[in-house]
Amino acid sequence: MNKIPYKFKKIIYRIDSFELIDLSQQLIMISMGSLTGHYVANELIVKGYELYYWESNGKAEVDFIIQKDINIVPIEVKTSTHTKSRSLDLYMKNYNPNYAIRISEKNFGFENNIKSVPLYAIFCI
Repeated sequence: MNKIPYKFKKIIYRIDSFELIDLSQQLIMISMGSLTGHYVANELIVKGYELYYWESNGKAEVDFIIQKDINIVPIEVKTSTHTKSRSLDLYMKNYNPNYAIRISEKNFGFENNIKSVPLYAIFCI
């Protein structure tokens, strides 16, 4: 059985800063990227996955790395239907995983060894 290699960093507790802006109590903005990332992390933890992430010299980062059966699977989280990710492309080029998962507002799909999973269906991972 494959083990998560040492080059990945385990996520023990990850919190990104939320951007709260209060303009006379009329408008409050929350960083949807952080909120979505926390939602995905929570759902993956509930499913029993240990969470890791990957970064390359501070230039690229893959949100989550999990072990599913014998596969080490990178997971990229996007908050919209715009799903292009240079970080995931770089990871796939360098490590050639069997497949990757992209979670976003897009519907289910599979293209270029990337499984698309909609945000509402994380339980399917």
